[in-house]
Amino acid sequence: MTGSKAVVELTDVHAGYLPGVNILNGANLVAHEGELVGIIGPNGAGKSTLLKAIFGLVQVRGGDIRVNGESIVGLKADKLVARGVAFVPQTNNVFPSLTIAENLQMGLYQNPKIYARRLEFVTGIFAELGGRLNQRAGSLSGGERQMVAMCRALMMDPSVLLLDEPSAGLSPVRQDDAFIRVSDINKAGVTTIMVEQNARRCLQICDRGYVLDQGKDAYEGTGRDLLNDPKVIGLYLGTLGTEAA
Repeated sequence: MTGSKAVVELTDVHAGYLPGVNILNGANLVAHEGELVGIIGPNGAGKSTLLKAIFGLVQVRGGDIRVNGESIVGLKADKLVARGVAFVPQTNNVFPSLTIAENLQMGLYQNPKIYARRLEFVTGIFAELGGRLNQRAGSLSGGERQMVAMCRALMMDPSVLLLDEPSAGLSPVRQDDAFIRVSDINKAGVTTIMVEQNARRCLQICDRGYVLDQGKDAYEGTGRDLLNDPKVIGLYLGTLGTEAA
């Protein structure tokens, strides 16, 4: 169930990595409480940069980003975690030399007292990990590592979860499983913003979606509306298909 409260708001955001070079050029986005919001678009559109801008990993040079009504521009990642924002990057998202349990504990460095309660929550969604907590993350498949990465983020008890291409590099079967888990996380009450390479599948499960192009939002609507929009189909879904990032 989604609410009307805007949890995350981006207004005319300009951001980039190199001096004088912006990747985001006036991006706008709203995620309401309990929503699952998808972001699709061609390569180089700024999709991952948008998530990193929210999480304080890229310099915001213009516009505003608000979480629960308060501007977070300039805040570092640790401050955002304390405000209930968690981020799962596309790659290098687990500690391979650590066990699954140790990876999950790393997600609770700010509040270790709630470990047992949060472990029960995440293994309720990712039940297959519950009996393998002593297994090293480096021995897991790509799909299993993605599960551990999402679990570690959820250990923080976030109100907002940012996911950067959770299905990237996975087999079709593993991709379907990843989308099911994302939906389960969202249904548990976590407002979720997901960048995804599999454009059609993303829009099928999202409450609302954004098409990002050249660093700004080109189209916005419900997932169903975007899937059926002739312009979106012609300009993006036909070329993005199920593989393009």
